[in-house]
Amino acid sequence: MLLGGIMKILKKLASTSLVVRILAGLVVGAILGLVIPNESLSQGNYIALLFWAVILGIALKRNPYPLILYCMKKSALTAFFTRSSAANIPVNMELCKDLGLNEEMYSVSIPLGSTINMDGAAVVITTLTLVAAHTTGVKVSLPMAILLSIVATLSACGTSGVAGGSLLLVPLGCSMFGIPSDIAMQMVGIGFIISV
Repeated sequence: MLLGGIMKILKKLASTSLVVRILAGLVVGAILGLVIPNESLSQGNYIALLFWAVILGIALKRNPYPLILYCMKKSALTAFFTRSSAANIPVNMELCKDLGLNEEMYSVSIPLGSTINMDGAAVVITTLTLVAAHTTGVKVSLPMAILLSIVATLSACGTSGVAGGSLLLVPLGCSMFGIPSDIAMQMVGIGFIISV
């Protein structure tokens, strides 16, 4: 019933401008992310292959899967196996060139996005710091947790684009709570073991 209502809304949006359709799709995606249990959307695979495909299909008004599969074949495999945003920059630049996109746009946005948009790094720094704090018995207040998240997000903008580059900022987060360096470095070791 919920999906039927969403599909009616998406059909009404099909006649509006491209920007409005994409923004509406993002809003619907955020709402679905809150409504649908996380177990049914494990690892985001279904979101990438199903939900974003619906948004792209509505925006392009044609079947999006040839484009998605082409991009995954060219870029996602390299990104998955290297686990490095910096290593994927030339692959993405070549992909944009193959797709005939405006070079003035992607020559700036891809390198900038690969270095600044490090959401995963911010999450790793915050999570491992909070794990270290909990393990050592340090009480973390909500304002300190928010401050840690802000510091981690700003610090993540400068991390290197190599696998595990964000782990070296875990001691920075741990120092905010007075956690000793040896425990912070143990968290870095755990990060390497779990392949963050």
